[in-house]
Amino acid sequence: MSPTDPDGVTGRLATWIAGLRHDDIPETVRERARHLLLDGLVCALVGARLPWSERAVDAVLALEGTGDVPLLGWGRTTSAPAACLLGGTFIQGFELDDYHVRAPLHSNSLVVPSAVSTAATLDRPVSGQDLLTALIAGYEVGPRVGLALHGAEMLSRGWHSGSVFGTHASAATSAWLRRLDAARVEDALGLAATQSSGLMAAQYEAMSKRMHHGFASRNGLYAAALAEAGYTGIKRVYEREYGGFLATFGEGHDPRPELITAGLGQEWVLTDTGVKAYAAMAATHASIDCALKARSRGITAGDVESISVEVSHAAYHHGWWKPEPPLETIGAQMNIGYAVAVALLDGQVLAEQFTRDRIAADDVWSLLRRTEVHHCPDFDRRPEDRYRTRMRLTRRDGDPVEIEVDGPLGGPSRPLPNAEVVAKARRLAGSMGITERWARIEQIVLDLDTVPDTSVLVGELAAEVPALPVTL
Repeated sequence: MSPTDPDGVTGRLATWIAGLRHDDIPETVRERARHLLLDGLVCALVGARLPWSERAVDAVLALEGTGDVPLLGWGRTTSAPAACLLGGTFIQGFELDDYHVRAPLHSNSLVVPSAVSTAATLDRPVSGQDLLTALIAGYEVGPRVGLALHGAEMLSRGWHSGSVFGTHASAATSAWLRRLDAARVEDALGLAATQSSGLMAAQYEAMSKRMHHGFASRNGLYAAALAEAGYTGIKRVYEREYGGFLATFGEGHDPRPELITAGLGQEWVLTDTGVKAYAAMAATHASIDCALKARSRGITAGDVESISVEVSHAAYHHGWWKPEPPLETIGAQMNIGYAVAVALLDGQVLAEQFTRDRIAADDVWSLLRRTEVHHCPDFDRRPEDRYRTRMRLTRRDGDPVEIEVDGPLGGPSRPLPNAEVVAKARRLAGSMGITERWARIEQIVLDLDTVPDTSVLVGELAAEVPALPVTL
């Protein structure tokens, strides 16, 4: 069946999702997608046994009970929606996961749980080619919907952008695995869009920030399942003038619906997905790089009278407020000033920088109180400058130092090559003591196109993992 308006934005997107085939996707895109998946899976296992993840599991399973869908890293099962919600929460659990640099969202926390939960409910095996194709559909749809709302502008307005765009990504992945026709995909997108939400004030102290993308993933799963059952969604959801997705979320901000389908199938926006080098919110990363450059020049915290950091509008609103103790782990991971302080002091921004003891340390707060962050309007003029950052360090003895980077390590100007994505995953797996098990997972993922049944991969991921060996 055809969508309501095959030539409209919603209709064209639904038709593309329904018709996407593995061989339509260039091998370079598939290769990058396999590495993005690898990064997402190690983030899921790292995040599975964090203190806030364990609280989430206790609460959600008390409501949902047992089922037949694996809960990654736990050796337990639950319902498909619960596994989806918690899987997204795990992947987003420690700010190590991917981020799209033009339309901010964390794709793996949306599409991977949706794919795992959907596949577990089907009465047929899902091949590696099918899994990869479904994931790529989601990797493409989420950012494209975000671009139509001007991407990071949603952060500036206080929305958690990935939660808003993310239901669409999850729905696309689940709909593809369910083999929905274009008309049913249109319903799935409409059902996903009406569940979009997420308030960015969760970043200051709330555990709920970790769960936002999990909510979106679960809602997209529901959207596709309802559509498969014949439950209808909003038709032409991207074009509707009253109550449509773009008209409502983009009210007064001139959304651009044409960007959802521009170059669809020829230009692959998933290639703009960044892979994180640090365990902190993406908009802190260029500032971290500046601090690490200063450290490499021999500058120490004791040399510094003050630090001034200049960032774009979205990064400023998303990543700066003057923190006061006590600061929760989530607040530390989201705060540019904190990230700069520990980068200059410790030379890294990883799990060890977010323990309670490190967050409360006097040397951190001494430097943090000498740090300010400012909005630089020049960085808003071009999309490619959104992550550009300038740092000025006033030294107690000596000339001031200015350091500027055009974007973070792992972002579009300095992407992590596939080999470094593999190395990051191996380091994280090694820190958990699951090196041998991870080697098996890695081989399956990197050879995914040849795997006849991905249940073997899910089985490896589902087994229980230990917690990170740090006290958070």
